[in-house]
Amino acid sequence: MAPRAAFYALFIASGFAGLIYESVWTHYLKLYLGHAAYAQSLVLVVFMGGMALGAALCARLSTRLRNPLAAYAVVEAAIGICALVFHELFVAATDWSYASVLPVLGSDGLALAAKLAISCALILPQSVLLGATFPLMSAGLVRAAPGAGGEAVAMLYFANSLGAAAGVLASGFVLIAWAGLPGTLRSAGILNLAIAGVVALLARPARHPAMQKTLPGEQGEAVSLLLAVAFLTGLASFVYEICWIRMLSLVLGASTHSFELMLSVFILGLALGGLAVRRLVDAAPSAERLLGSVQVAMGLLALATLPVYDRSFELMEFLMQGLARTEAGYLFFNLTGQGISALVMLPATFCAGMTLPLITGALLRRGAGERAIGQVYAANTLGGIAGVLLAVHAGLPLLGLKDTLIVGALVDAGVGLLLLYRFAPRRRQFAAPAAACALAFAPLVLAFELDANKMTAGVFRHGELATSADAQILFNKDGKTATVHLVRYPEATSIRTNGKSDGSINLDRDGERGSDEITMVLTGALPLALKPEAKSAAVIGIGTGLTTHTLLQSLTIERVETVEIEAAMAEAARGFAPRNSATFADPRGAIVIDDAKTFFSTRNRRYDILVSEPSNPWVSGVSSLFTLEFYRRIRAHLNPGGVLVQWFQLYEIDASLLASVMRALGEVFPHYAVFAASDHDLLIVASDQPPPLPPRQSVFEHPGLARELFGVHVLSVGDLDARFLGSRATLEPLFASYGMPANSDYYPVLDLNAAKYRFMERSATDVVALLNAGVPVLELLEPAPRRQVNPLHRGAYAFARVEATRLARYARDFLLDPQPPEPRSISTRLQKDLEVAKLRLIECRDPREQDVWLHSLLSVARTLNPFLPAAEAGAVWARFTASPCFGGLYEFQRRWISLFAALAARDPGRSAALAAALLENDDELSGDAREYLLTAAMSGYVAARDAPRALSVWQRHLKRIRDPAQPVFRLLRCHAERAGAAACAAAFAAYAG
Repeated sequence: MAPRAAFYALFIASGFAGLIYESVWTHYLKLYLGHAAYAQSLVLVVFMGGMALGAALCARLSTRLRNPLAAYAVVEAAIGICALVFHELFVAATDWSYASVLPVLGSDGLALAAKLAISCALILPQSVLLGATFPLMSAGLVRAAPGAGGEAVAMLYFANSLGAAAGVLASGFVLIAWAGLPGTLRSAGILNLAIAGVVALLARPARHPAMQKTLPGEQGEAVSLLLAVAFLTGLASFVYEICWIRMLSLVLGASTHSFELMLSVFILGLALGGLAVRRLVDAAPSAERLLGSVQVAMGLLALATLPVYDRSFELMEFLMQGLARTEAGYLFFNLTGQGISALVMLPATFCAGMTLPLITGALLRRGAGERAIGQVYAANTLGGIAGVLLAVHAGLPLLGLKDTLIVGALVDAGVGLLLLYRFAPRRRQFAAPAAACALAFAPLVLAFELDANKMTAGVFRHGELATSADAQILFNKDGKTATVHLVRYPEATSIRTNGKSDGSINLDRDGERGSDEITMVLTGALPLALKPEAKSAAVIGIGTGLTTHTLLQSLTIERVETVEIEAAMAEAARGFAPRNSATFADPRGAIVIDDAKTFFSTRNRRYDILVSEPSNPWVSGVSSLFTLEFYRRIRAHLNPGGVLVQWFQLYEIDASLLASVMRALGEVFPHYAVFAASDHDLLIVASDQPPPLPPRQSVFEHPGLARELFGVHVLSVGDLDARFLGSRATLEPLFASYGMPANSDYYPVLDLNAAKYRFMERSATDVVALLNAGVPVLELLEPAPRRQVNPLHRGAYAFARVEATRLARYARDFLLDPQPPEPRSISTRLQKDLEVAKLRLIECRDPREQDVWLHSLLSVARTLNPFLPAAEAGAVWARFTASPCFGGLYEFQRRWISLFAALAARDPGRSAALAAALLENDDELSGDAREYLLTAAMSGYVAARDAPRALSVWQRHLKRIRDPAQPVFRLLRCHAERAGAAACAAAFAAYAG
């Protein structure tokens, strides 16, 4: 037989593949069952229950096997084959259930039972096989070296856990990005098949007799106690894992990558514990007594994580202030996050890694035979299931993080003291640990509290704790899926999940409205302005409750259902009353606590309006609400002509990820229109029919809606028009330029990259900045009457186009009115440009020779043309052309003024011709003027349906543009591309990242 080291190496690879399965299968089943707390529990119950069953079966059968290692090879091969076909089976089974099973059941309970049954059928067989691997490999090696059985078990535990820790990181950071979920599974399956082949070769000569049970009858009590310890320590360990992951999410962020870092540390601790105890399992005078000491130490170290965790916020603050917001900085952020996780988790998990080898070794030494290996593994796994259920469904909701963790520590410490009491020959060996436990537990239970202000600070985003130090905590609850706080700051009240704001409202009636509040009101009001006849609506994510409240202000709406995954969010949102009172008081509204996918799949309902307003897409699980598959399913729940309103952030995100989501949405919905709720938020309106543009004035005829809109400075329908970026025909070429695949459940582009771009502080706000381009590009590409923003210019601080309109109106009045207006909040530069233009071209003071006015006039044109109706802007340019000195200007000077007039009139053909002619004097142009002319020429040619000329002028002047990859040039270049989206994306491939 080959050296044991060879089998240890193979078991590292097996653990690597096994953790990939756990991670990826969990992801698959959450896509089907949803991300609600009960769904997460069911996933773990099925997976871990299958492993426990596999281990228990091995406990019964292993002694009958002549060669456990050969059986192990067969099991590994079977796991590999299952992995190769899992994706196809999953898609076929779930599509069948969505189409044929769930819609006809008519009951949430029956639907859940059906989904659980299908989930079991999909992963239970593989889980049973995975559960058999450890007992089979252990049995084979224990038979070969019966005198060192405990060491063999400890080394296998170490090897399997080490491989698992590596598998977590490899799958999360490398494999899924490289091959998607299906490819990652297949890679693991191929690895299993390779392991099976090697083990089959190495195991051929292995024919050792089974270790039969030689347990004396009086040892039965001790065996039962040790198996109970295996169960209880598994329970406590998973309580720790649930609590630590929730706690550290407030320090590292609740992204998928953060979870993977935490899980890898947890498993690494188990591996190191197994390695450290390998010699002691067989050599210790009493494995039971050593186990008792380890259990007590684990309980005390788990308890000590509370004060250590409290200090981890300051450590993260220090690190965030020193890290550059770059790719390299993100690497160090993850490494330091793993280090913080290790400070919290590693000491206790190190002890946890010793327990299973010690329990197994103790049973083997007592003569329990190799059957004990499977029994201990099964009991430990069943304990883990109990720990998950206890922590998620009882501990966190009823006791909170601190007390749930303390319960886990009490279990471990109590088990350890029981073992010492039972197996220590001298009572002193029990009394000292008991006193230490009393001294440690009493002060932490009675006096220590987790600092809610630190926990709400979002230190992983901003690197600051001071901003939350004096905030007032109005609500604090550890829910089943998230820790929720309601926090009052001087400027607003904010609802926070895992330390991240999910919406804020200024409850002071006279206070400034924040962009969150504006966005939430518009998310409810915009679909009502587009579809005023709507009678039914559903909202995904309650947030502050303001969106639902706004929808319920419509007098025609008959039903609004709000789907929220976390009950604590709905409780906390009540703290925004009376600002959101209709959400909780209006009988037409209903709040349902469920995962969105589960809710819609189990209810055969259709809606006129569906609002998807979940948390930020970098939060783990949220990106699945922005996928191709989600949009396919959600479309089935819209009435004909119904609209989906999708919120998407532009802060802490990259435009390429927006493009990935837009491609996913565009593959499902034939029509969409994009609005800017603020300078940092998009509202995408998608439908199976062209969106009913423009927004209707009737939205202001509902008193409640008008009040809400006035409150966020939307005073007229023109304020809605101003937020319109464009329809699919206008904007799709821009999104195609990024060459991104559609965000998918199985190729999760958004989930893999959103957390990195959040850390790097990327921004996609330049997409909304198209509304404020110096050339009215969007209006040229999609001519439509745009009613003017409110004359009071309310809301300018949150939406730049309103402020730009104010400046345009001031410039118009300055140049046309006999008495210039008072320059209130007008920049010195603009004032100077206006005065120069008026002095030289209207008052005619040496305009021909003193042509510095041209630079000022370009600034004036940028200020006027995009923000005034054609007639108003045209009057200004008519004033210039009517001046006595206009005829005496040089030809190129007159061309510039004519170009500005053509753009004001939205005349694409004339604009393009004039701009192209001026570009011929390229050598004399400043970079700023060149970009303006190129934008005017291309947008004119594209709008005039002359794509070849647009492409030609781009190719001639591309090399002299400072930033060819900015959205306006992407948009125009790809509108000019006749070869298709792939060629368009190839043109900008060099600018990716």
